[in-house]
Amino acid sequence: MSTPPDPSPHGPLEAIRTRIKSVAADAGRASDAVTLVAVSKTFPAEAIVPVLEAGQRVFGENRVQEAQEKWPTLRETFPDAHVHLIGPLQTNKAKDAVALFDAIHSVDRVKLARVLAREIKAQGRDPDLYLQINTGEEPQKSGASPADADGFIAACREEHCLRIAGLMCIPPADEDPAPHFDLLAEIARRNGIDGLSMGMSADYDVAIAHGATHVRVGSAIFGKRTPHP
Repeated sequence: MSTPPDPSPHGPLEAIRTRIKSVAADAGRASDAVTLVAVSKTFPAEAIVPVLEAGQRVFGENRVQEAQEKWPTLRETFPDAHVHLIGPLQTNKAKDAVALFDAIHSVDRVKLARVLAREIKAQGRDPDLYLQINTGEEPQKSGASPADADGFIAACREEHCLRIAGLMCIPPADEDPAPHFDLLAEIARRNGIDGLSMGMSADYDVAIAHGATHVRVGSAIFGKRTPHP
C-alpha cells in the first residue's frame, strides 16, 4: 500500500477544488458541473480519513477486493461517501462490484454488460455505469474502439436494458489529450449521453475545458503511490 499523505489534505484538496471551479467558469460551465473523484486506490483507510474529514465524498478505487477491505468500515463513520470503481472489472467480480460501488467507470465489453445487467436486476441496485471507450485504439487498453462505440452503447441499452450514465476514456500517455476528450464528448453527444469521466491529475483542467463531468484525481490529493506488485 502507498505512503499516507500529509495528515492535513485541506491545502491540496482545496487547491484542486478551486482550480476545477475556475476552469469550469472559464469554459462557461456551472461551478458544480464537475465531480471530483478522489482516487484513493492503494492508500489505506487511515490515509483516506483526513480527506473525508476535509469534506470530500466521492472516491475512486481500482480493485474490488481492496475496496471491500476499506470502505464498509469507512462508511460506518461516513455513510454519505460514494465509491466509484475506476479500474478494470472481471465478470466474476461483477456481483461484488454491484453490491459495493455507487458507480462503475470501466464497463468495457458486452459480456461484462450482460453480467452487470443480471446482477443489477438480482440485487435491485442501480449503480451509475460508464462505458469505456479506447479513444487511442491502444492494444493494451480495454474498451470499445471509437468505430464500435455506437454499437456498444446500443447493445448495452437495447439488449441489456442498462441505464448508461456516461462514457470514460484514458488518452494515450504520450499524446495531447484534448482530441481524445473531444472525441469522447462527440460520441456521447450523438448518443444522448451526459456523463464524461475523463481527466486525471496531469490533465484534469484540459478535460474540464472539453466537457468532463467527472475527473479522477489521485496523486495531486494523496501524494505518490506505490504500485501493486
